[in-house]
Amino acid sequence: MTEPTTEFPPPKILTLSPTHKPILITQGAEGRLYKTPSPIQPNQFCALKYRPPKPYRHPILDARLTKARISSEAKVLDRCYREGVPVPAVLAKDAAAGWMMIEWIEGEPVRVGINTWLGERPEDDAVVDHSQQDETPLIDLMKRIGVAVGALHRTGVVHGDLTTSNMMLRPWADDTLPNGHGDKAEKAKAVAGDVVVIDFGLAMQSQSDEDRAVDLYVLERAFASTHPRAERLFHHILDSYRVAFKKAPGVLHKLEDVRMRGRKRSMLG
Repeated sequence: MTEPTTEFPPPKILTLSPTHKPILITQGAEGRLYKTPSPIQPNQFCALKYRPPKPYRHPILDARLTKARISSEAKVLDRCYREGVPVPAVLAKDAAAGWMMIEWIEGEPVRVGINTWLGERPEDDAVVDHSQQDETPLIDLMKRIGVAVGALHRTGVVHGDLTTSNMMLRPWADDTLPNGHGDKAEKAKAVAGDVVVIDFGLAMQSQSDEDRAVDLYVLERAFASTHPRAERLFHHILDSYRVAFKKAPGVLHKLEDVRMRGRKRSMLG
C-alpha cells in the first residue's frame, strides 16, 4: 500500500529507514495510522499514529490542539499500561510534531473474530437452535472482553468509543490454542487470543459511574448493530465486568438509566 497524494507528507521519523517503507493502515478525519519498523528493534514492527496539520484551522490553534491530544492519549495509555490494562505500550512520541509510536498488536480485531465465528447469516425464516451449539469459545471471549473493560474502568479511564473494532485479539501461543480438527476447531481459533483495547483518541480519565455506564452502553449498541446474533450473549460481558471491577454495581445501575434515555431518544427520533 502506498502513501496517497496529500497536501502534507508523513512525519520525518517515517523516512528514516532506508530499506522499509511505512504502510498506511487507515486514514480518518483526525489522523493516520502507519505500520512501520521499530527504530529500537528493526526486526519488529510498531504502529505510528500521526495527526497531520488541519488547513481549515488557524496554525497556532491547530498546533496546540494536536499537541494536547497526542499528549493526552499517550498519558492515558501509559497509565493503563502501568496498571496492567491490556493496551499497547507507548514507545515514543513527539507531541509537537503530532505523532505517537506504540506497540504493534498482531492479530485480528475482535469484530472479525466474532463475525468469523457467527459465519454466514441464516435465511430470514430460519430458526437457529442455539441449544444444539457449543458456544463456549464465544462466551469465553465475551468474558475476556468484560475483564478488559473492567480493568480499564478500575484504572480510572473511560475509552469513549468501545466497539469490537477497537479491540484486538492477540494470538495465544500454539500450546494454548483450542484442540481438535475441522470447522469447530477453526471457529474456536477465530475467537481465541488475549483482548487488547486500542484507539484511545477519545479516552479520558474519569471516576464517574455515568461515564463508565455510557462506555458500556456504546459497546452494547455496537453489538446490536455489528453482531446482532451475538447480542443475546452480551450479559456475559457484564457478568465478568462485575467480577473484575468492584465498583461495577453502581455502574450497572447507572447503565439502566442510560439505556432508558437511549430508548426515549429512539422513540422521539
